[in-house]
Amino acid sequence: MTGKREWENATAGAIAGFATVAVMHPLDVVRTRFQVNDGRIANLPTYKNTPQALFTIARSEGLRGLYAGFSPAVLGSSVSWGLFFFFYSRAKKRYSHDTEEKLSPRFHLAAAAEAGALVSFCTNPVWLIKTRLQLQNPLHQTRQYAGVYDAFRTILKEEGWTAFYRGIWPSLFLVSHGSIQFAAYEELRTLIVDFKSERTKSKGAEVLNSLDYTILGASSKVAAILFTYPFQVIRSRLQQRPNTDGVPRYADSFHVVKETARFEGLRGFYKGITANLLKNVPASAVTFVVYENVLKVFKLTRRKD
Repeated sequence: MTGKREWENATAGAIAGFATVAVMHPLDVVRTRFQVNDGRIANLPTYKNTPQALFTIARSEGLRGLYAGFSPAVLGSSVSWGLFFFFYSRAKKRYSHDTEEKLSPRFHLAAAAEAGALVSFCTNPVWLIKTRLQLQNPLHQTRQYAGVYDAFRTILKEEGWTAFYRGIWPSLFLVSHGSIQFAAYEELRTLIVDFKSERTKSKGAEVLNSLDYTILGASSKVAAILFTYPFQVIRSRLQQRPNTDGVPRYADSFHVVKETARFEGLRGFYKGITANLLKNVPASAVTFVVYENVLKVFKLTRRKD
């Protein structure tokens, strides 16, 4: 029964991840382009703000531009959320010694960090391909990737397999994003469940509705974004395609930090955060609403069986 519930968590997470990407992908494209644009790159268009960026991409590149990198985004998000919820639920069970006792915040953090690290190693190649596809535009001087498979084959041929793990270190630091988000989500969820249980004389998560999950997902996401966004900028800049001479624009994470601080200051580490908030706060709300409701469906199915 325990193993079955773990796979239910993974399935619910995967479905939630797909729903999130399908709705919010154009904002993800805009965010990525803002993140890597340090004002010194000739082959990247410059946008004034998020609405203008969306309008410009739609006008010059069409729907294909707004949904650049959609396939790896769907794959990466679905696999990431599925694996994350799977590893997270397993870690929580291990820390609670397979009992129903409530875990303290430090165990929620540890479980989320453990799950996040495992997911990062599994999915970094997918995110790198997604980033490269999103950055392709009419100003590019190199031959564009025809799709996911062509990108994979070209990167492997021109840069070697180690290129797929560019940006892995900031990705591992971004594990703290999941830790902060899920710790905040779990603690807020417990508070609301306890509060509503006292008022309704009911027990358990059944007292929560979709609006509660929306608020929980959005508020926990904002906290995580504000703390960890600079690592996203560092990762995106590391993962962009090398120059025409084959030399990466940035050698490593420290090089990104040094150059960004020198030429752009603190503001450079938060480029694209508006698009990121517009994408991820509602997306997180959608994800948790779908996740929790899918789990409810599984529970109802088990009761009927």
